Amino acid sequence: MFFFSRPSAEPLEALVLAHGKEPYSYAEVGRTRADAPAGYNVDHNRVLLGRGREVLARAATAVRQWKMFDRGWVELFPAQPSLRAGETVAVIVGHLGFWSVNISRIVYLIEEDDRFGFAYGTLPSHAEQGEERFTVEYDAQTEEVWYDLFAFSKPRAPLARLGYPFSRHLQKRFARDSLAAMKRALDK
Repeated sequence: MFFFSRPSAEPLEALVLAHGKEPYSYAEVGRTRADAPAGYNVDHNRVLLGRGREVLARAATAVRQWKMFDRGWVELFPAQPSLRAGETVAVIVGHLGFWSVNISRIVYLIEEDDRFGFAYGTLPSHAEQGEERFTVEYDAQTEEVWYDLFAFSKPRAPLARLGYPFSRHLQKRFARDSLAAMKRALDK
């Protein structure tokens, strides 16, 4: 969905409510747990956040607070969605003089001793179709803590297909900025 100005809270809330109960827009729901299905673009990005269990705890808090979205050109509605399976979120992106709103739903949570995160999947009102997983992971042997961003997607909406190179550019920019946002969140 496209807007010529940043949509206010009222239309965003209406969009989340209207589209929140729709089925996922792809058949492979939950596949980011293991691998990506054939026929999708796959993006896998990681960044070292530090070492030790204390870093893991702080990184998990950053994920709970959606810090990986802390950048000027992407916003969430609600601003800090509840972190639970079934929660619907609008991702608002400002680009080229207009705003796009894409609706996704949290598919699953990961709450393990050495891993924390979640994945969300696209709904039919999203320009793309696919799933994205955001995790922080602790390696017991090295004590390294990594932020891991794994996604599979392909264009769904006609404008996303028409603007495929630009869509891929935005996805790569999102990944790069997400890694940087998590580094910033842990450096504070």
